[in-house]
Amino acid sequence: MLKKDRYRAFVDHFTENMPVAETELQYETPFQLLLAVVLSAQCTDKRINMVTPALFRDFPTPAHLAASDFDQLFPYIRSVSYPNNKTRHLLGLGKMLVEDFNGEVPETVQDLVKLPGVGRKTANVITSVIWNQPNMAVDTHVFRVSKRLGLVPQSAKTPLEVEKHLIRHLPKEVVHKAHHWLILHGRYICLARKPKCQECSITHLCRYFEKFGDTLDLQSGTVSKPIKK
Repeated sequence: MLKKDRYRAFVDHFTENMPVAETELQYETPFQLLLAVVLSAQCTDKRINMVTPALFRDFPTPAHLAASDFDQLFPYIRSVSYPNNKTRHLLGLGKMLVEDFNGEVPETVQDLVKLPGVGRKTANVITSVIWNQPNMAVDTHVFRVSKRLGLVPQSAKTPLEVEKHLIRHLPKEVVHKAHHWLILHGRYICLARKPKCQECSITHLCRYFEKFGDTLDLQSGTVSKPIKK
């Protein structure tokens, strides 16, 4: 299958079968999503959704966060991964939003990455989810699934390489959705250790299945004996 045909089949399938694709993080405002995404680094969305209701209630604006201190904020997020660093990030983030951005979440990747705890992936999430900008956040799911499907070559070794490749080949108007298509497919079907190929509806365009399909244990999703094609 040619690359352009693979991309077309990918977009067509998810456009039909997952027309509404959204983050599983729960939020109501850009500021809340920003906090949730910063906290979600190396942590599950399920865990973040457990801690954010109290956080959002007691720190509803950047000004509230900026006026806080470590001892006040830490108990709200102590159960997430790396709570010490993330507490410091949120405090610095709140202060910078107030002092440099008039209390508003910036709308560009260039400005967002200036904030403590915000890297390119987080900035891409915020701009694509809130403003539907054609930015592709590459997490472990996007990195894995895009390469397994054959949308991205195996030679792509960094998230930035994967991001640029996907941006170059996906239609601009679906980039913000494709981010969620890849994440959700990776989270629930194309698992890292035991992909659920028996439940997958896109094995016809999958390079991983094309290569290993003959030797896959479809009950476990594991490869019994690698083969070369």
